[in-house]
Amino acid sequence: MHIPEHREAEKTEQQIADQQAADLLCLHDSPLVRAMYLSAGFLALFLAILGAVLPVLPTTPFVLLAAACFARGSEYFHHKLLENHIAGPIIREWSLYRSIPQRVKRWVYFLMTLSFGSSILIVPELWQKIMLVVIGSILAVFVWRIPVREVQSR
Repeated sequence: MHIPEHREAEKTEQQIADQQAADLLCLHDSPLVRAMYLSAGFLALFLAILGAVLPVLPTTPFVLLAAACFARGSEYFHHKLLENHIAGPIIREWSLYRSIPQRVKRWVYFLMTLSFGSSILIVPELWQKIMLVVIGSILAVFVWRIPVREVQSR
């Protein structure tokens, strides 16, 4: 592919991404309600960041919730979240197709196994270990039920 063709393809992809972001944006009419959505979005984003380091708290649902809140509360933060190289593609995939990429699902399983496995090794009581196994199993079934869309290769 020549450089002008490559730039044209990137430009087209950017236009599609901008159109998708505009389609997802639906600001509320009331400034008070927008401020509430914005606050809820920041709270969800904070919980998502906590979920990245705490084993039982999930990350992805809170990122999706933050995206939904920002879409109704702030055009600026909505675009910032969609432009994020990690969260943006996942949010678009979920918003457009109600699915997640297979590679993300593999990462979810890997990180769940790592976090729950290490937590099970750390906690001293048998009932705590059983509780973690049950919670991890329920979460794994939930993730297993999320559809995966096959992505066409270029």
